[in-house]
Amino acid sequence: MTGFSLPAGRITFSFLASASASHPHLPRPDDVMSRKQHIAIFTTASLPWMTGTAVNPLFRAAYLAKNGDGEVTLVIPWLSLKDQELVYPNKITFNSPSEHEGYVRQWLEERTDFISSFRIKFYPGKFSIEMRSILPVGDITESIPDEEADIAVLEEPEHLTWYHHGKKWKTKFWRVIRLSGATQKFPRSIICNVHGVNPKFLDVGKEKLGQLQRGEPAFTKGAYYIGKMVWSKGYRELLQLLSKHQDKLSGLQVDLYGNGEDSEQVQEAAKKLSLPVGVYPGRDHADPLFHDYKVFLNPSTTDVVCTTTAEALAMGKIVICANHPSNEFFKQFPNCHIYNSDNEFVKLTVKALTEDPAPLTDELRHELSWEAATERFIAAAELNQVVSEEIPPFSSKPFASTSLKSRKPSVEEVSASFHQTVSGIEAARRALGAIPKTLQPDEQQCSDVHGLHLSSNLISSVPGCCSDPMDNFGCPWSGAASNPRFAMGQERFLPVLLAEIVSCPDVCFLVYANG
Repeated sequence: MTGFSLPAGRITFSFLASASASHPHLPRPDDVMSRKQHIAIFTTASLPWMTGTAVNPLFRAAYLAKNGDGEVTLVIPWLSLKDQELVYPNKITFNSPSEHEGYVRQWLEERTDFISSFRIKFYPGKFSIEMRSILPVGDITESIPDEEADIAVLEEPEHLTWYHHGKKWKTKFWRVIRLSGATQKFPRSIICNVHGVNPKFLDVGKEKLGQLQRGEPAFTKGAYYIGKMVWSKGYRELLQLLSKHQDKLSGLQVDLYGNGEDSEQVQEAAKKLSLPVGVYPGRDHADPLFHDYKVFLNPSTTDVVCTTTAEALAMGKIVICANHPSNEFFKQFPNCHIYNSDNEFVKLTVKALTEDPAPLTDELRHELSWEAATERFIAAAELNQVVSEEIPPFSSKPFASTSLKSRKPSVEEVSASFHQTVSGIEAARRALGAIPKTLQPDEQQCSDVHGLHLSSNLISSVPGCCSDPMDNFGCPWSGAASNPRFAMGQERFLPVLLAEIVSCPDVCFLVYANG
């Protein structure tokens, strides 16, 4: 098998003890080497919510499956009808996970030239109005059976792990991939952008290049910005720049596109400017409406790697963005103009409006593709490395428990234990900001996601929704605390690959130690 390796010494004693004949559900090294790896991609959003954490994991799953390096499963949230109405645009809702899956697959097939072979699984989720994010309900690691738990990719892991109560993802990560230098630093981590763009954006770029080469007008509109319409997504910075330098930017027209909680405030702020700034509802960035814009203005510094910046470059546009670690990957593109000050922003914007974009070479176009992103992912995750003798042999001998008694727990282990305890107390969870009643899914959520119909007595009596806590294969929401294997402190076989990590409050560090 090509693929899976763990650094020597990364497996804890409790895991070694659990991988014995008495616990056959956990795979042994020879089992792993005899088959393809299973790659589970967990994310906190799904279409039709047009956000990076919905779109990027979907394309990642499709192209990893196409590449054939492993069996791929995309794990996405299932929301109640009430939450769907809050999150999904244009009054789009789904009556069942299968209906939702059909929508996702159709959207993907309309944007790729191949049929995707990956699986889609759902976990119960709830939308937090305060955090403006979807948070998981219950132990979502149980959505992947133990025999398939090889590699997990966590998109937006802070939302997946803040209030996680259940099996540990892995206290010692096999490999941490940071999309950019804007993410939190971790030991043994590397920086690698493993995102790509929808092929349709590259097709638009080729069309625009052809128009320029034939001497035809390719870009007939000026500047624009697109993104979720909340202040933290760059709208505050952009409107401040436009307001401060209105005299120098005289004649500039900027169009803003997005939906979000701050839409009305953004509109009011735009009306106060003397510059013509249009504010419009959000659209798919691939919409023909955007094809003729020449300049994409993106002063945001809160992204890890901005998807819309990559899409704009793929369409052959000039991008004006801040000198920030999140934009490091884009500096290799001649149409990406980086500013370090307000004055540079003004100069670059004015200049961009008077010149044509530089032609995008085939090499740079490939760098923006999901094929290239998948190549970077495989290399960074070492999926093409053969398992070596660095993995110590499994043993059923009792030395492990003896060694544990003489070993002093590390700070990481203590914090993980503390988090596991606190995250299992409803009052403590709520005090720390968790959505009420998200410790385990209720009967309706279990029924929606897995077609189960349970009594209220069962749901109130166990921290999960399975009648048999050892049954990790019938229902994905078996109770973690009631599971004998979990109670013994044994770890799930999930060398975790974090695809996106962002800085978080100190309280969240306990979650990372646990996850």
